[in-house]
Amino acid sequence: MAEKIAIVDYGSGNLRSVQKALQRAAHEAGVAASVVVTAEADVIAKADRIVLPGVGAFGAGMEGLRARAGVPEAMEQAVLAAGRPFLGICVGMQLLADCGREFGVHDGLGWIAGEVTALPESGSAYRTPHMGWNAVRVESPHPVLENITEEAFYFAHSYHFVPENDIHLIGTCYHGAQLAAIVARDNIFGVQFHPEKSQTAGLALLANFLQWSPA
Repeated sequence: MAEKIAIVDYGSGNLRSVQKALQRAAHEAGVAASVVVTAEADVIAKADRIVLPGVGAFGAGMEGLRARAGVPEAMEQAVLAAGRPFLGICVGMQLLADCGREFGVHDGLGWIAGEVTALPESGSAYRTPHMGWNAVRVESPHPVLENITEEAFYFAHSYHFVPENDIHLIGTCYHGAQLAAIVARDNIFGVQFHPEKSQTAGLALLANFLQWSPA
């Protein structure tokens, strides 16, 4: 039976490209998966895997989530209570933090301790926003990174996740400073880059996510 993968629609855009990338990754890996884009709490609560993509500002993202009736609660039920695999992408990864400091201070989901702050000022060599390809260094082994050691992924962001505990820092990149590129704990995995725009390496990561069975 095909697993149901729910991509959470909270008005943040980039949903269809994530859906197509997951469908392609599933096909190439031989994984039976039904990938749906949804804002329905019931669908999210029953999904086998949850994906939260995102572009834009932290505060607007949290506002969009809260505006979908029952969606934050459905995500908590599926991810925190039932332990189903979760993937956060770009702003979807940042929303895992306790708070974001973009255009004010905004509460996040609080699933991984830390905060989201502006990229450090580092001169003209490393401009903000951080746009384009950048090598990601794996700091700690993880099943979603199987056969991925140091690959280039596509980034597009002006703020970055600063985890409170280094144990949650799984991968880093350098853009004027060492930045969190991947964070994770338990059944929760988040990436600052866009795997759906990262060609072979991105598809490999998505395929690993689709086959990941957290302990």
